[in-house]
Amino acid sequence: MRRLIAALAVLALGSAAAAQERIVLGLSEDQVAITATFDGSDILIFGAVKRDGPPAGAPLDLAIAVSGPLQPLIVRHANRRLGVWVNTSSIEVDAAPSFYAVATTRAFSAVLSDTEDLRHAVSIPRAIRAVGTEVGNREDYIEALIRIRTREGRYRVIEGGVDLAEETLFRARIDLPANLVEGDYLARIFLARDGRVIDILETDIAVRKVGIERWLHALSLNQPLAYGALALSLAVAAGWAAAAAFRALRG
Repeated sequence: MRRLIAALAVLALGSAAAAQERIVLGLSEDQVAITATFDGSDILIFGAVKRDGPPAGAPLDLAIAVSGPLQPLIVRHANRRLGVWVNTSSIEVDAAPSFYAVATTRAFSAVLSDTEDLRHAVSIPRAIRAVGTEVGNREDYIEALIRIRTREGRYRVIEGGVDLAEETLFRARIDLPANLVEGDYLARIFLARDGRVIDILETDIAVRKVGIERWLHALSLNQPLAYGALALSLAVAAGWAAAAAFRALRG
């Protein structure tokens, strides 16, 4: 009985310590405008840790994950057959973030345990959902997807990318590539000690097309015939202008 009481007391103290620390968040901006000349941007995520008592003994860590809209897709594997590359197998991914970046105070494995990563789906492989597939080497397809999107700048792991001062003030800068997909982006901030999450805060970042980009996007969706006619007219006008310029240079 004494051992049981002691164990319950330890659990109660641990819960109390975890409950004393909360995230207070700020954003440099909560909207990103995609214009005709958009070539990427960045968002500064900053804040503080509010606590009602002294900090616990284990080091405080943070992980910040920014995720773009989820999209279903097919990952294909190609082999060379008779000198031609052909798709030989594929898997269907139920939902993959169009953009995903995760920044941490130190090495990811030191910030979050595998159990916490599995529970909250923080790492890139855990953020991709590919359930229901019967392919035995599913992980190879997921790794290929991550490798391709990392090369494109759409998936990023930034270990040590979160600055934490005196276990109170934190900041991280997340770079956004030029090939952003329009939609609502989700920023999640995880506060952790000893690999265990003790607080989570979520906020949305709106990414929208504006100006001529927005008008053309709406026209292509709502009036495809008019959009096609406009595109054809612009192509004809560009061809005529190029031909006239060439004639002028020759003359």
